[in-house]
Amino acid sequence: MADAVTWDEVQEGQEFTNQEETSSQRLVVWAAASGDFYQIHYDDNFAKGNRLPDIIVHGALKGMWVGKLLDELAGPDGWIKRWDVSYRSMDVAREDITVFARATKKYEDNGEALVDFEVGTRKADGSVTTPGTATVRLPRR
Repeated sequence: MADAVTWDEVQEGQEFTNQEETSSQRLVVWAAASGDFYQIHYDDNFAKGNRLPDIIVHGALKGMWVGKLLDELAGPDGWIKRWDVSYRSMDVAREDITVFARATKKYEDNGEALVDFEVGTRKADGSVTTPGTATVRLPRR
């Protein structure tokens, strides 16, 4: 879990990360919460019968994890102004996923202390499967 940061603490190029586990139980819980019960997300035989290597992580769950990281960074006094991700590649279950937000621009606009981020999810091999961008208003120290 990432800690809240202030605008003064963030440096361009700085990366913040969370590790998320992708157990089959977690995917079933997400299926129940989201209503996405497509069997490729929780039924091993069904997924493998559809030529997948294993059950796969819901794309929307990965997007939510990015939002969760941004919310943790913003803390109670910050605000996520926008975030967007694109589902580019599958992540199989039972492999940890790194969720990241890398500061690309730190600036002020109309009195707001803003940081733009490159965001996404990354596999252990370093490949980004859910790339995106975000802008977060952070509190000042």
